Amino acid sequence: MADNIEAEAPHNNFDTILVLDFGSQTSHLILRRLRSLKVYAEMLPCTTKLADLPFQPKGIVLSGGPSSVYDQGAPHVDPAVFDLGVPILGICYGCQELAWRINSENVARGQVREYGHADVVIHKTGDTHTDRLFAGLGEEMHAYMSHFDKLVKLPEGFVVVASTKNSEYAGIAHQTKPIYGVQFHPELEHTPRGTEILRNFAIDICGAQASWVMKDFIQKEIVRIRHLVGDRAQVIGAVSGGVDSTVAAKLMKEAIGDRFHAILVDNGVMRLNECEQVKETLEKHLGINLTVVNGAELFLSRLKGVNEPEKKRKIIGGTFIDLFQEEALRIEREAENTPNAGPVEWFLQGTLYPDVIESVSYKGPSATIKTHHNVGGLPETLKLKLIEPLREMFKDEVRKFGEELGIHRDLVMRHPFPGPGIAIRILGEVTPERVAIARAADHIFISEIKAAGVYDEMSQAYVAVSQDRAVGVQGDARVYGYIAILRAVKTLDFMSAEPYEFDFGLLKKISTRIVNEVDGIARVTYDITSKPPGTIEME
Repeated sequence: MADNIEAEAPHNNFDTILVLDFGSQTSHLILRRLRSLKVYAEMLPCTTKLADLPFQPKGIVLSGGPSSVYDQGAPHVDPAVFDLGVPILGICYGCQELAWRINSENVARGQVREYGHADVVIHKTGDTHTDRLFAGLGEEMHAYMSHFDKLVKLPEGFVVVASTKNSEYAGIAHQTKPIYGVQFHPELEHTPRGTEILRNFAIDICGAQASWVMKDFIQKEIVRIRHLVGDRAQVIGAVSGGVDSTVAAKLMKEAIGDRFHAILVDNGVMRLNECEQVKETLEKHLGINLTVVNGAELFLSRLKGVNEPEKKRKIIGGTFIDLFQEEALRIEREAENTPNAGPVEWFLQGTLYPDVIESVSYKGPSATIKTHHNVGGLPETLKLKLIEPLREMFKDEVRKFGEELGIHRDLVMRHPFPGPGIAIRILGEVTPERVAIARAADHIFISEIKAAGVYDEMSQAYVAVSQDRAVGVQGDARVYGYIAILRAVKTLDFMSAEPYEFDFGLLKKISTRIVNEVDGIARVTYDITSKPPGTIEME
């Protein structure tokens, strides 16, 4: 019985705060702030039916969102949320949702969006229950507002616990029930003491235990994996050299030993010397059972003439599946009459929580930006079950997880590399010539930022190659070459990102080397687009 309990999902092992997403671009930051407090949190769409919820949360947060409660088709939460008997915190739109459900006249359609910094005055009611949300925060705090609709009446049964110059009801609390609402965004860095509000809610009001630590999660996850896989089944999984697949592979090795088979597919769109480096890392340093499959010609032949990004992703994903199917059959045959004999039943993926959020976010105001190569299940032709041990984790948590597993820091801090490889960093058609150009330029870029000692200051960096060409002069000759696009960003969670602020001298040095040393590049640019509105990868 104990093993069964230990084998359950994290929300059954850790006190969990459930965030119901109304389509806000910052909903994920609520999770990040809660997890930084060592409180486990999960996010689901606001349309989730509570009857289908497989666990009992310690509390519920209703996120912000871009809609008006008066919009046709505006999202509304399942009324059963209010019958669970757990504390509720409404943020921005979530606060309006609380008030609107009690009486629609409590909320007025906005005329002008209130956007930016505001000074919040905290009102002490003298009641320890209603004062709990702002406990320890003094009399005033700075906050960040971003809302259109506005509370214009105090909902029945509530008292005012905070106000601003433009929002009389910036914070409300129910007099007897553990239900609270704020019109500002405590999850944003622009609200400096917002994390304290979330701590008051999650730990003091909800009573959640601050037990979400990687060391505990590793042991629970190893037990869960052994329970899922059983004593005989084998597992295959793709590795690319990135931190996600490396950490997932090491975890599987710890859980089931040589019954895990890591497969590195040389798809023809890997970085320079990538396959050799991954082979040495996984086999020599981590002791992982690794097979390298040469599929370069197959991938490049299927990508020939394809320009559309989503089609490229699907072709690459489908070709991976074809090769994995062949490897699964080979592994089963070779394992016959050995101690590891057993069917290949599972497929390992290094899916992270941002992958899940981006691909299955609430589809009203926040539409899916792209199909993620790690999300959406496996095709029926593969006939394998999916195992995703990192699915509930953010990138920084995966890195801590890797360090706890004993993986060298250089590997844990390595920048992410997408499953489709540099194919999604080559805008337009992927050809052997353009792959060689992208590889060489990327190698120079990464080498220079490492030599300058700034590699760890950025979260991801790479070179993309535009399909456009530009005129240049090299020596006395006129050249007509591609444009290289440098991309480097800083981020905590990969849900949002800011461009890295380079020293201009270093940028010039990188540009000079790429133009001089990479045949086919005529110009170099630096992409300074944030996410949002851009994405981190080009395609």
